[in-house]
Amino acid sequence: MRIAVCPGSFDPITHGHLDIVRRAALLFDEVVVLVVTNPDKRCAFTVDERVDMIRASLGDLPNARVDAYEGLLTDYVRRVGAQAIVKGLRAMSDFEYEFQMALANKQLLPEAETIFLMTRLDNLYLSSSMVRQLAQFGGDISKFVPEVLIERIMTRLGPPADADNQVG
Repeated sequence: MRIAVCPGSFDPITHGHLDIVRRAALLFDEVVVLVVTNPDKRCAFTVDERVDMIRASLGDLPNARVDAYEGLLTDYVRRVGAQAIVKGLRAMSDFEYEFQMALANKQLLPEAETIFLMTRLDNLYLSSSMVRQLAQFGGDISKFVPEVLIERIMTRLGPPADADNQVG
C-alpha cells in the first residue's frame, strides 16, 4: 500500500489545502492529512478543532484520513509506513522553505520522498493567515474555505456582532 502524509498546521484548512490533498489521493492508496504542531506558530484553533474541521471537509474522500502529531514529522512518517511527504507550493518563498525541510527530512528518513504539488492558479494567493485576517474584519471567506466551516471560523474569528455600532 502506497501511503502519503500531507502535513500542515491547517489553521484553518482552505480550498488550496484540499486541492493538494485531493490530488495526492489520486496518486496514493492512502493519504494522511496530518495536523502538526509548529512551535513558531500561534494558532487560532486547537489541534482537535483543526482535526474536526478537516474531517468535516474531507467526508467524500474515501482514501484520506486525518491525524495529529506533535514531534518530528519523519518519526510519524516512519511509524505509519508512508513512502512520501506531500507538500503544496504557491511561490518561490514556499519553495525555499520547503526545499530546506525536504533536505532535512531526507537526511532523517532516506527512504521517504518529498513530493511537491504546485498550487492551482486560482489558489496562488490563498493562505490560512489570509482567511483568518479576512474573518477578523468580517470579510466574505466563502470562496476560500469549505462551506461547512464558514460558521465555525466566523464565530471564532469574526468581529463582534455589535462591531458596526461601536464608535471610535
